[in-house]
Amino acid sequence: MQPLEFIKFTPRTNCGECGYAACLAFAAAVSKGGENPGKCPYVDLKRLGDDFTVTDHGSGGLSGVAGLQDEKDMALVTHLKGKVREMDFSAIASNLGCDWSGVEANSLHFRYLGHDVTLSSEGVFFGGKEVEDPRDQILLYNYVYYGGGNASSGEWVGMESLPNSIAKVRTLRVYCEERIASHFCGREALLRECAGRLDTVARDDLEQSCTAAFQVAVLPRLLIVMLFWDEDLEDGFPSRVKVLYDQNVLSVLDIESLVFASERMAERLVELSG
Repeated sequence: MQPLEFIKFTPRTNCGECGYAACLAFAAAVSKGGENPGKCPYVDLKRLGDDFTVTDHGSGGLSGVAGLQDEKDMALVTHLKGKVREMDFSAIASNLGCDWSGVEANSLHFRYLGHDVTLSSEGVFFGGKEVEDPRDQILLYNYVYYGGGNASSGEWVGMESLPNSIAKVRTLRVYCEERIASHFCGREALLRECAGRLDTVARDDLEQSCTAAFQVAVLPRLLIVMLFWDEDLEDGFPSRVKVLYDQNVLSVLDIESLVFASERMAERLVELSG
């Protein structure tokens, strides 16, 4: 049973009596994480049938969901390590914008959102420290696997203009664009300072009426243009951000990795602001 199926058995009022902030969160915890459905006093356990019983389910909840996702992520990391192990780093380093260490270490060195990265088929390291988050490992191994992609087109487009991106536009807006806009509202100077620490150059040449524009080298061949409009108190306009990608960006990374890279960019900017 999926979360959207289980939620039909709840009152859908987000009352919080189950210990979760929303009915959908509780539904995900039950159907994916093994949470006890009886924690909601309004769920008729008899209607659930044999799929759910109070004694058969523990209290893994959303942490159980996260655990399952971590297992899937680590399995993907292992798969990608196997893929890049077959690649000739010396041949692809230049197109990736990376430095190759040589035969003995056989690793690639490059920058990622201000981090000095060392990547090999054995692992990924930031400044000599092993990267723990599998999502970063997936992104970086994917970047290497794609081999650097095609040459930049010079045409900058929004996520909505990329193929098969409809389901990703809202995710990008909420976790990247709106996050940057709200955090740096009224703090243009701070945004410029933080952006300057992420291998960023100002793009004042762009024909945009924005407050500030930056070109962020998230990865050597993954450039993102970030447009920032600060709030206008006089006219009542809130701050906002728009990110743009080269039209050929999907030859550099898949759409999932692209969205994650954009979210990571937002997180790093906020992190650097202190």
